[in-house]
Amino acid sequence: QIPVGTEIEGMNILGLVLFALVLGVALKKLGQEGEDLIRFFNSFNEATMVLVTWIMWYVPIGIMFLVGSKIVEMEDIVLLVTSLGKYIFASILGHVIHGGIILPLIYFAATRQNPYPMGHSEHPDALFHFPCSVSSSATLPSMIKCIEENNRVDKRIS
Repeated sequence: QIPVGTEIEGMNILGLVLFALVLGVALKKLGQEGEDLIRFFNSFNEATMVLVTWIMWYVPIGIMFLVGSKIVEMEDIVLLVTSLGKYIFASILGHVIHGGIILPLIYFAATRQNPYPMGHSEHPDALFHFPCSVSSSATLPSMIKCIEENNRVDKRIS
């Protein structure tokens, strides 16, 4: 049986994005009357960022116990350590090549400016971002703060 039209289950993401865009334009068009709802959504966004930050502080503890239980179940620890070491080495090497060579080359080609001072201002958060790289929502609040404070990027852009 082939599903047709509305018989397909799931969320209509495109419709949701379109609705959000149209709602944003309509709220801006309302002027002062729409400002209350815009302030509500901005406050809701800030509260969500705080919640994500709190959760990300406790996630490493949960992951430690999940990984620890799997390590206890393993029979050959040496194989695990060597495989994990190779993976960590390959991951770090890939990040160094991508973040230290490829991205600066792209930045230089686009702006004709030295890319390393810009990256240096983001250095303090790099130790947090690397372990959490699987979740962009985990690093987003920290990265936004870093971009706004260290690189002096306008809040509307960040």
